[in-house]
Amino acid sequence: MKVAIVHDWLVASGSAEKVLEQIIECFPDADLFSLVDFLDDRRLLRGKSVTTSFIQHLPFARRRYRAYLPLMLRAIGQFDLADYDLIITSSRMLAKGVPVGPDQTHVSYVHSPMSEAWDLQHQYLRETRLTHGPKSWAARAWLHYLRSWDTRSTSGVDSLIANSHCAARRMMKTYRREAAVIPPPVDVHEFEVRAQKDDFYLSVSRMASDKRLDLIVETFNATPQRKLVVIGDGPQMAALRARAGPNVTILGHQPPEVLKDYLQRARAFVFAAEEDFGIAPLEAQACGTPVIAFGKGDALDRLTPLGDAHPTGIYFASQTVVSMREAIERFERLRERITPAACRANAERFSAAVFRRAFMAEVTRTIAAAGMRQRVGTVEVGEHDLETEDLAWSDKPASRSNLGP
Repeated sequence: MKVAIVHDWLVASGSAEKVLEQIIECFPDADLFSLVDFLDDRRLLRGKSVTTSFIQHLPFARRRYRAYLPLMLRAIGQFDLADYDLIITSSRMLAKGVPVGPDQTHVSYVHSPMSEAWDLQHQYLRETRLTHGPKSWAARAWLHYLRSWDTRSTSGVDSLIANSHCAARRMMKTYRREAAVIPPPVDVHEFEVRAQKDDFYLSVSRMASDKRLDLIVETFNATPQRKLVVIGDGPQMAALRARAGPNVTILGHQPPEVLKDYLQRARAFVFAAEEDFGIAPLEAQACGTPVIAFGKGDALDRLTPLGDAHPTGIYFASQTVVSMREAIERFERLRERITPAACRANAERFSAAVFRRAFMAEVTRTIAAAGMRQRVGTVEVGEHDLETEDLAWSDKPASRSNLGP
């Protein structure tokens, strides 16, 4: 088969690019397309050349590529993929909108529906100060158009893949389509377990408002006997440093070897965001480090809480200082129940090898179903007609009852 892989944009090595790397590993002979390509670390592309759009050559595209979003809707439709049998899209926002023909199979790994246009629309308008006036009207009209485009673009996808059960539920609400769940890969073999822990807590994240690092810093300010280290960069860096007490250290961006050292030595990793999938907490668990996380979103998929036979972390029920502080205190009372071996075993459920096996199983199932539909016309083929491999991480997500003490 002739295969094309389409990625939104190549500008940094994040979780979406780790997914792309493993898709390329599955299909090493595929051709690669992206709206722009300014990626410095080329290793994940396995030496592949990238076909880009006209956005690549526009002024200031390297630093302000997102400013060209209205043009990207047109650019994604101009990729000529007519000669390909299988099209795989790795889509944060736009890649799944590539044009496909009736005899082509389209598998789309959707990292998340456009949250700014859907469930986080009002938060986005508040943060950009577009709640009133003519600019607000224009922004709301644009977001309405994005929602329409986003829904229409999904109609050309044969198989939707979500990165977590949380994302799959959002996609059902947004697109009225079921999605297979395949978590992103974690480079567990890049991390080693360290059983001996130091006397500090750690948080690693992009410093943006939705990551709720402000809540973590405020909680540790209220408990000055506990030390916190924060690693990351972003627009909230200055505000967090101004707010941090003497027991809170804001390190900013750090190289991988420094990050790994802190992940190995931390008493626990603290995570306060509601996300579809976060890789950093699993990297911490790969180092044998427990996690204290907000009990909503993908955290219910990636942790096994106290009460489980092999717990790896603790949830807190609400994004408040009181709730987080209670979770930390509970962790300190019961942390002997959480072993480095259990944390490592949990992280290994999300390894790159597991991802590749699951992804290839879904692609194979989709190709078989698409071929059968082409032979029998309008008759649909259900999953029970096809043999797919049962995977350990595909169990149902943890129940809400795990939030309680």
